[in-house]
Order: sequence, then structure tokens, then C-alpha cells
Amino acid sequence: MLFTFLVILALTLLYWFPVRRWFRRWGTTDEDLTRVMAGDPVIANPTHSATHALTIDAPPEDIWPWLVQMGYRRGGLYSYDWLDRLFGYLDRPSANRVLPEFQQLSVSDVIPIGRGQGFPVTAIEPYRALVLSGTNDGFQWVWQFGVYPLNEGRTRLVSRGTQRFANTISTWLFMRVMEPAAFIMTRRMLLGVKQRAEALKAARTDRSRANCQAA
Repeated sequence: MLFTFLVILALTLLYWFPVRRWFRRWGTTDEDLTRVMAGDPVIANPTHSATHALTIDAPPEDIWPWLVQMGYRRGGLYSYDWLDRLFGYLDRPSANRVLPEFQQLSVSDVIPIGRGQGFPVTAIEPYRALVLSGTNDGFQWVWQFGVYPLNEGRTRLVSRGTQRFANTISTWLFMRVMEPAAFIMTRRMLLGVKQRAEALKAARTDRSRANCQAA
């Protein structure tokens, strides 16, 4: 009995400290964690926050189109499509090409999600920041993306999810389930955007070389 208790305690501590800390800040640098993003003022005193980031070998203009065309019957979510389709958030695979008809996005627009509330656009700075936020039954949330150019045509893409909710047992339990699930899907989404943006850059470079050779 004591051995079982110690094993459970050890696993709990392992999850709560190194594992949970890892998936709340996956891919980030100290700069990513401390930088002020466009949507931070929406929730003054968040109950929970997680920041994820990666470097993309492409400039912002190859990344931005994938962000603005997200959504149901739009570009998709670039995550695990089979899960998104299973739960009704998408009805088709995520797009692997830029969709010109979904490249216009403005504040007050709502990015549709097949099942559940859509993502209202709170703020948008083309090629720099996209902020989505809303409130549902006292649960306030912000999901934002920051696009930060680096040198040599590389870009840092940062995703930050912030929530404010009542500190109850039910919400505590809900967040224990949502934290790993949100991490798994968000990580895959960022990798999906990276793959598509780098492919778009490669295609653009190939066209440019072909045009130069033909000239």
C-alpha cells in the first residue's frame, strides 16, 4: 500500500512540475515568455497562461496567409485533422495551399468552428499579430499569435493562450484535462503552419529561379 502511494506521489510530482512546465512553455525562449504581445491587455489578471513557440525558415509573408484562413470550411486548423474532424471542429482536411477567398480578416469577424463557438477576432496587425478572444459562461479566454522576424528570412511564431475563470473544483479539474489536450493540438498546429510556410517559401524561390533562367 505504501509503495503504491509513493509511486502515485512520484508520478504526480513528475507531471505537475517538469512535465506540466514543459508543455506550458514548449519551444519558448526567455524572450518569448517575457515579451508583451498584442492580446495581453485583454485579460488583466489571468488564471492560467501557456506560451508555445518555434522558428520558421520563412518570412512573415509566407506565414501570415495560413493564420488568417484558419477555420471550419476555410483553411482548417493544421493540427491532427482526424481528431478535429472526429469532434466536429472541421469537415475536411486542413488546406495545403493558400486560399485567396479567405485572406481578408478584420476585427469583429468570427473564425468559424464546426462544433462550438467560433473565434472572434479582437485585434489584428497584418503580418505581425492575430488576437482571438471571447467569454463563455464566465470563462474568459484569449488565443493570440505573434509573428516576429529574425535574420536571414527566418521568423519566430509565438502562440499564447490565456484564460480567466472562477477558482472552483470543477474548473480545476476541467483545466487538468484541457492543458495537455490544448498543448498536443497547439504544438501540432504550429508545426503544421511551419511546414506549410516553408513549403510556400520554397515554391516561391523555385518560381523566382525559373523566371530568372527564362529571362
